[in-house]
Amino acid sequence: MARIAGVDLPRDKRVEIGLTYIYGIGLSRAQKIIAATGVNPDTRVKDLTEADVTALRAHVETTYQIEGDLRRWESMNIKRLMDIGTYRGRRHRLGLPVRGQRTRTNARTRRGVRRTVAGKKKAPSKK
Repeated sequence: MARIAGVDLPRDKRVEIGLTYIYGIGLSRAQKIIAATGVNPDTRVKDLTEADVTALRAHVETTYQIEGDLRRWESMNIKRLMDIGTYRGRRHRLGLPVRGQRTRTNARTRRGVRRTVAGKKKAPSKK
């Protein structure tokens, strides 16, 4: 079982795809890692030799910021924006879209489930 950066890579996937299970590594970065270490991208994770796994692990952990460190770095950046009171920080704090999307419609991911108030009666006016 190949374990890199605290993540167990899926055994039956190709190495190229298996590396993308690590937070902070996408397909293009996985291809760069494989090219730098000289591992065949078509081999399955279960067929990797111990030397291949060691080479991949050493390259990934020394070259890139991944997993816990990357998550911590991102959350600290968001916290910094909120602390200094920037527009983006306020949008994060309120749970609204941050990058200029409209909110009158189509902001379900950030705003949550719809709560319709259909048929609500007006309070009777006091005369």
